[in-house]
Amino acid sequence: MTDPARHSLTEDAQALAYGAGMAAFGITLLTHLGLVTGQTAGLAVLISYATGWGFGPVFFVINIPFYWIGYRRMGWQFTLKTFLAVGLLSALSLWMPGWVSFASLNPIFGAILFGAVSGSALLALFRHGASLGGVGILALLLQDKTGFRAGHTQLLFDAALFAVAATLLDWRTVALSFLGALVVNLVIAINHRRDRYIAT
Repeated sequence: MTDPARHSLTEDAQALAYGAGMAAFGITLLTHLGLVTGQTAGLAVLISYATGWGFGPVFFVINIPFYWIGYRRMGWQFTLKTFLAVGLLSALSLWMPGWVSFASLNPIFGAILFGAVSGSALLALFRHGASLGGVGILALLLQDKTGFRAGHTQLLFDAALFAVAATLLDWRTVALSFLGALVVNLVIAINHRRDRYIAT
């Protein structure tokens, strides 16, 4: 009998495809507007802006050291799903600019749309036992080892990232980037409730 508290392989595959696809669309919106975001994706975006390297390869490489941490902290299923999600996002982010173009995109609306799309992508991945790797995994490890809250680690990382962005980008771009990152976090904070959504 199928356990109703667990997702099937097909459901997991759909969630990874949806999550990676929507995350790639979010990155397409973000980079079209020249904005940045938080966490590992934000670091990859900043590096891609500074070097001219594509987001996809940079994001994929940055995540490599975190898989061992993910395996030790969350197990092999989480790590495999995360690896697949990161790989798919990295590939799609290379192809999607050729599939989607914007004749007109209001920057404020674009930042909000990025946040909503990216938040829904992360929710899909979280609810199916995956993530987009990176800083979140490290934050959980530090919480286990030191007791320092994972959310505080992520907040400090994002603060440092936006401080660096402020030295490279104009204040309006940084403000719009912050708006987009805020929407991402609000979507997750409001909707990612383990006491309401218990399927894994």
